[in-house]
Amino acid sequence: HGCVSAGVCTYLWLCFQSQGVVGCPVSSAECCVADKTVGCAASMVHGKASVFLQPGKDRIGGTYKKSVYKQYTDSTYTTEIPKPVWLGFLGPIIRAEVGDTIKVHLRNFASRPYTIHPHGVFYEKDSEGSLYPDMSPQDQKKDDAVFPGGSYTYTWTVPEDHSPTADDPNCLTWIYHSHIDAPKDIASGLIGPLVTCKEGILTGTSQRRQDVDVDFFLMFSVVDENLSWYLDENIASFCTDPGSVDKEDEEFQESNKMHAINGYVFGNLPALTMCAGDHVAWHLFGMGNEIDVHTAYFHGETLSIRGHRTDVASLFPATFVTADMIPGNPGRWLLSCQLNDHIQAGMAAIYEVRPCSWQAPEPTLQGRIRKYYIAAKEVQWDYGPSGRDRSSGKQLSEAGSLYRIGGVYWKVKYVEYTDESFREEKQQSEEEKHLGILGPVIKAEAGDTIMVTFANKASWPFSIQPHGVSYGKAWEGMRYHDGVSQNGVSVPPLHNFTYTWTVPKHAGPTSSDPPCLTWMYSSAVDPVRDTSSGLVGPLVICKPGTLDDNNKQKGIDKEFYLLFSVFDENLSWYLSANIKYYLRMEETSLKKDDGFEESNRMHAINGFMFGNLPGLDLCEGDNVSWHLLGLGSEADVHGAVFQGNTLQMNGMRKDSANLFPHTFATAFMQPDNKGTFEIYCQTSNHYQAGMREQYSVSNCNRRALSPALRYRAVRTYYVVAEEVEWDYMPDRSWERERHNHSAESYADIFLSNKDGLIGSRYKKAVYREYTDGTFQTPKARINGDEHLGILGPFLWAEVGEILNVVFKNNASRPYSIHAHGVLERQTGQPQVAHPGDIVTYQWEIPERSGPGPDDSACVPWVYYSMVDPVKDVYSGLIGPLKVCRKGALRTDGIRKDVKREFALLFLVFDENQSWYLEENVQRYSNGSHKDIDLLDEKFVESNKMHAINGRLYANLPGLTMFEGEWVNWYLLGMGQEIDVHTVHFHAETFIYKRGKSYRADVVDLFPGTFEMVEMLAGNPGTWLLHCHVSDHIHAGMEILFQVLPRQGKKFGKQVRILLVRSQVCLLDSICSAQHCHPLLVSFQSQCLQF
Repeated sequence: HGCVSAGVCTYLWLCFQSQGVVGCPVSSAECCVADKTVGCAASMVHGKASVFLQPGKDRIGGTYKKSVYKQYTDSTYTTEIPKPVWLGFLGPIIRAEVGDTIKVHLRNFASRPYTIHPHGVFYEKDSEGSLYPDMSPQDQKKDDAVFPGGSYTYTWTVPEDHSPTADDPNCLTWIYHSHIDAPKDIASGLIGPLVTCKEGILTGTSQRRQDVDVDFFLMFSVVDENLSWYLDENIASFCTDPGSVDKEDEEFQESNKMHAINGYVFGNLPALTMCAGDHVAWHLFGMGNEIDVHTAYFHGETLSIRGHRTDVASLFPATFVTADMIPGNPGRWLLSCQLNDHIQAGMAAIYEVRPCSWQAPEPTLQGRIRKYYIAAKEVQWDYGPSGRDRSSGKQLSEAGSLYRIGGVYWKVKYVEYTDESFREEKQQSEEEKHLGILGPVIKAEAGDTIMVTFANKASWPFSIQPHGVSYGKAWEGMRYHDGVSQNGVSVPPLHNFTYTWTVPKHAGPTSSDPPCLTWMYSSAVDPVRDTSSGLVGPLVICKPGTLDDNNKQKGIDKEFYLLFSVFDENLSWYLSANIKYYLRMEETSLKKDDGFEESNRMHAINGFMFGNLPGLDLCEGDNVSWHLLGLGSEADVHGAVFQGNTLQMNGMRKDSANLFPHTFATAFMQPDNKGTFEIYCQTSNHYQAGMREQYSVSNCNRRALSPALRYRAVRTYYVVAEEVEWDYMPDRSWERERHNHSAESYADIFLSNKDGLIGSRYKKAVYREYTDGTFQTPKARINGDEHLGILGPFLWAEVGEILNVVFKNNASRPYSIHAHGVLERQTGQPQVAHPGDIVTYQWEIPERSGPGPDDSACVPWVYYSMVDPVKDVYSGLIGPLKVCRKGALRTDGIRKDVKREFALLFLVFDENQSWYLEENVQRYSNGSHKDIDLLDEKFVESNKMHAINGRLYANLPGLTMFEGEWVNWYLLGMGQEIDVHTVHFHAETFIYKRGKSYRADVVDLFPGTFEMVEMLAGNPGTWLLHCHVSDHIHAGMEILFQVLPRQGKKFGKQVRILLVRSQVCLLDSICSAQHCHPLLVSFQSQCLQF
């Protein structure tokens, strides 16, 4: 079979097979609802489970036909190799180590064509298993589709340049899946786990890991059966009246979204068992769509991920995480996704830690016993107590409507008392005023014991459940089917209970962690309604010796705790009371429209909105620790941005932190910029809805400031805002070939200008660079800069320089330029340039704007217009900026240690929020403009352009490199809740930094996320680069990058070259001498040598 001699050759006989897969393995769905929903709080199970699992005349229920991968012993495909039952519908585990070759003999027993496409391994064009126009000759396209009854052999290898790095765990988590129409193939069931290990980790023929006792592979995914190829068959087979089904009905579609772990819901995933003391590897991955934001929470134990202590793992579509655990807490524990919607929809399982022969070590808790007295107390909470937007000065509107509650709600919060009598509340210090709705800060060090006496002074049963500490079953604070019933899981009104938690050394911060780790505690009797009602607080665990006698962190002047959460008052226990109290009516008589529900979603930081959070006062030069927390639902995708100063996290320079429900971050700041600045969520609809507060930096003369940096150079750019006609898709030929199997192209809604739609062309404003201050000569985009597309010029500087940006506004409305990361001396918003104005912005680049100690040589930032930061960006005014260490760059701005650099913005350009929307309707749409409803659902969707640098469906030119070159990719995320982007490079892996260096082939991007990865281009060919989120794939968030054979190396016989209009075009079935497709990029002069 042509295996390399240096490694092991693994032969796998896989097939596709259709079968019924049951989300709840019992005889009837009704039994499932009643008896087998073991993974959730009892209060939420019955009604919610029946939505997904109860069949009916127009409901499929919990059983679906799917296609799955199965493994056989040999080419006769008669003897199946059994797989662990906990894999569910996932395919068999494929394992390999560095030096190995994997040969997959694939037979298709299903009813339609499929493929197998891997992540994380090396393959040539004939083994990619992915169908798209890639300029390959026909003899290399056979892997693109294996038809029913057909077979194909795929060959993959694990070379050294794909191996785990020295900082990586011994084995990396990857996946394989079918990739003809990847979203539909995966939703139909064709996905499985793949793992690549360092040399010597796997045993001989069994391919088991020698370094762990057990490993589990879990996929967290809202499996969207509406996308499955078998939807019609499932309707016909399982609905009792198939003719009554409306496939467009929202409730029907929701019933087919199965919030599953390995294809099981509501605690039905079987056999996750291990022994206490085992070394357990958890291989976790997400898959799916925009709603597939998952926080996998391991109750009862802690994990290590990339050397950091945690008990949660953040997972997104095609995010792969390898977590290590040594369980030491016997019992049946919940493993769940902590997003509100996903908790209610049953995304939970039970894992069991058995005592086996393990002997618990003698407790080594030699620290302090720390006692807290905390009550649940009902309060009237005001989200905007000043009555105005503190940043704009505008009045916050009153209730204003018959059916709107306003800004004051009955809530419940954790309140600290002085002792167990609960008679006297503990007075908050000035430094604690900013806590807002948060409960008191619970602090401890590794080795300590925490005793929390909880008094429930509210009118519902509540509890306290902590992250980040160790506890026995009696003190977990949540009820589920774990075989234990304890008082602490639900404390009734007017009752007390004392929780005892410990912080053994293995639960404390690791050597790679900061001195103190941020965690959270909350009520979990009903984890959704309790937290929506207000019961949440911060918990901080530190290394021994970190806290002083006053419980303050040594060496830190100020500590702040910020919770970013969309508090959904519709889910609060107090909704009826709020309607009755504030609207003077019964809930039953209220008109609950979408507007009412939206008005009750409060986009808050610590329960305050629009700048009403008090107490964020800093001194210049202070050592400040920010403890950041997330909570909530699918909407709670937060980019917490700190204007005016930068942060250091894990040795890396940032000005923002990503937060999701039940995730936490600890950031360090030493402010050097006096003034009042905003802390806000970069997610644009959260920013607009009030998720922004203010902090102030003053010169308090407390300590000698470090001497001012002497700037050694001034770099000047001349930038113009100009209005252009922008075409998101100037050529449709690639898209038509890509999706020619579809009766109706996915692109039609975005590209058609019929029926009142606008099409692909829009008026936009863009930044463009000019050669000098006369603004007469635009600077040409050459040497690969054409890849920037809609982006402004790629600005750059080294630490110790000053950037002068001379900005001329040639547009028809006021704009500005504001940059992340740099030191802008003016406080407040940057100066506005009105039409025709020229304004000069001066940005200083001190040390804190450049790379941190564990960063690469350069860090990415962005710049954009801030007159209205949402509408200005959607109108087109955004560009990339990089700041590098002193001496890192050549004179042309490229890093000395890399050959090429590319900047890519992944953004759903929402043209509905552009300043030019009405103008675009009049100019580009056919039909009567007066009849167009700008709020029509189809019209609104048609204007959301899922773009990479402003282009769709492989229309972005310029991403060309040579084999053997080091390439930097600066990847930028902006936008709103739907802008969850998982950026996947076919055929190549890369190195990314998280304090240390790690290997991956997918980067996670969110609004306010700016990442830099380093790739050694090693695989000649034309390859796909795309967002892995299902809807974004279909909507065209795909481009091509091209790796040419190293200079001097001969082209293979399958590639012919033709010079057409000074461009090099690779010819195949979609590019003739008469037509050179724009995706076949110009290589400029460096390619002409061929």
